[in-house]
Amino acid sequence: MSEFVLELGFEEMPARFLKTLSHDFQHVLALNLDSHMISFELIRVYSTPRRLCAYISGLADSQEERVELITGPPLSIGLDENGKPTRAAQGFASSHQVKVEGLIVHSTEKGSYLAVEKNTGGRKSIEILPEICVSAVNSLSFPKKMRLSDRFAFGRPIRWILAVHDSQVVDFQVSDIRASDFTFGHRVLGPGPFKVNKASEFMMLIREKGKVILDPEERSEIIRRESEKMARQIGGQVIANDALIQENANLVEFPRPIMGGFDSKYLELPREVLLTSMETHQKSFGLTDTRGRLLPYFLAVINNDPENPELIRKGWERVLKARLEDAVFFWETDKYYSFDEWLEKMEKVVFLAPLGSMGDKSRRLERISGYLCDHLQIADKKDVQKAALICKADLVSEMVREFADLQGIMGGIYASHAGFKDSIARAVYEHYLPLGPETDPPSSPEGAIVSLADKADNLVGCFGLEMLPTGAADPYALRRQTLGIIRIILAHKLRLNLEKLLSFTAKTYVGVQWKQDPQQALEKLLHFFAVRLKSYWQARGFDNKLVEAVIQSGYLDVLSAEYRLSAINEFSSGSEFEAAVLTYKRVDNIVRKHEESSGLLLSQDYDPALLQERHEIELHEAITKTMSDWDTLWKKEDYRQLFAKLHTLRPYVDAFFDNVMVMCNEPLLRENRLSMLNFLSQRFRKLADFSALQV
Repeated sequence: MSEFVLELGFEEMPARFLKTLSHDFQHVLALNLDSHMISFELIRVYSTPRRLCAYISGLADSQEERVELITGPPLSIGLDENGKPTRAAQGFASSHQVKVEGLIVHSTEKGSYLAVEKNTGGRKSIEILPEICVSAVNSLSFPKKMRLSDRFAFGRPIRWILAVHDSQVVDFQVSDIRASDFTFGHRVLGPGPFKVNKASEFMMLIREKGKVILDPEERSEIIRRESEKMARQIGGQVIANDALIQENANLVEFPRPIMGGFDSKYLELPREVLLTSMETHQKSFGLTDTRGRLLPYFLAVINNDPENPELIRKGWERVLKARLEDAVFFWETDKYYSFDEWLEKMEKVVFLAPLGSMGDKSRRLERISGYLCDHLQIADKKDVQKAALICKADLVSEMVREFADLQGIMGGIYASHAGFKDSIARAVYEHYLPLGPETDPPSSPEGAIVSLADKADNLVGCFGLEMLPTGAADPYALRRQTLGIIRIILAHKLRLNLEKLLSFTAKTYVGVQWKQDPQQALEKLLHFFAVRLKSYWQARGFDNKLVEAVIQSGYLDVLSAEYRLSAINEFSSGSEFEAAVLTYKRVDNIVRKHEESSGLLLSQDYDPALLQERHEIELHEAITKTMSDWDTLWKKEDYRQLFAKLHTLRPYVDAFFDNVMVMCNEPLLRENRLSMLNFLSQRFRKLADFSALQV
């Protein structure tokens, strides 16, 4: 068994690229080794802003040896009547570089074939590693690439490649960079170059001499531990922000937190402004006292271990001070404006060129929010409509022009400062939420309604103009907004019909020249919702078959669909689930096939007087008894009890199929029996589409 280290050194890679890059690198290396029949014990992949490193331990010295059977033409074609090889046999033998006499006969259930046995594998790993390495590097993808030559593009220019198998260089070339046994360390603390004599020495060498901490998890832990230690020295605590810790860890190779301070007068700024200045613009951490109040300190992470940290601290403080001075100016300037003045300015701000101004959008949001209030009855309509009308006003404020991440947030703060009700200010503050899977939906009903209105308006407008997501590209964040609507509905348990909401939203657009028929746009948008809802449920661990069954039975009422999914998920864990599914798939199938062949829809009304045989009479009696409270349970959304009825009825349905000829020659009897089955089918189809369940 051998050790192998492969390191790509490059110019500083954006922090957001590294996590995906590491995952992809590990995956493609494992895939390539497996496909080349080279076994290994473990692949560890590490990344820093300047390198991507894979360390493979327990690597086999050579490929596995296998005997591969390759079948050729059927024996009747490969040999003539006299048993002599035909041209087909000769061609097959030639293509595999064996003599015709070396072919064997391979017998299968489908007949006998000519075949050849070939020994594969056995090559030394070091002979194959160059091919594997080149393939792995070329397969890496990036959100954006730089073209480094006519045939090669990468996230950033590659500066060196280290490839050492035990003590031997693996010779290959990517673009104009040839692999060697040299690596480079930290730009300042241990620049190198350093010769790697053995792959097993690399980890210690890069850490001790190169001063590089390869593992991003270790860098994150250093940042967390040292920051908390510094915060305790002033009686404070670091504001928790795991995403910022990970981002900082991917910006440095040798993390060292330092503490800086700022004038306490800046604490008069809104907390959100201070934290945005520190976290978003300076990648620094805020600190609070034990009561959660901001302290005039911050923690920054540097990529160095300086002899004079005071000089660096002053530099960070100077930059942050300039930011905060700007924020104070914007804060004081914005307080002189009223919302009426901002609303007037919004008439000149374009939303999306064909969709009018932000003023037009605000009036649409006012109408959509009113519609939602009428249907949901969870908030004061007047307050919600006021919040909807002013929720975009902060886009013309000085603060949001400079700190774009604060849109909505500053609107809520300004609304509170201007004397609006807390419910209105909170709705404005929250109306962009959720911003992604890591953020919560709006906490207030008012915020939930305005957020729903905003997202519905964006989706309808973009789909009407055919501004749809393509592949990974989603410039208007339509996937995120669709998921946001789903999460808001579920978080607040809202009774809402998606089709009606989106149809009403489309009617609020006046004088817009759509690029496609509104009905077609609505159908595409509803399908888009179905796809996002499916992904959302699958991400939460629900089985794909169950998700598909629920969606196909109806998803426009998302909350109801969620409840049905939970019920069928519980139902599926029972021992008789598969038997029940097979029975009701049989019911569904016979009903569907008859309707398709006849072109007519079956009635759900059947005449008990026409039932003749014992088993169909018993099924009717079981239906009458079991389904007597169906409507009551459906209104209560007691889907668990409704699914339980499948178990109760199944023995009678099975006996009916086993003993009664459904498709008999007598038309009245046949239609009556089919109608009884359709009675069951229509009710259980509302719970789930059993045809989607594969058992």
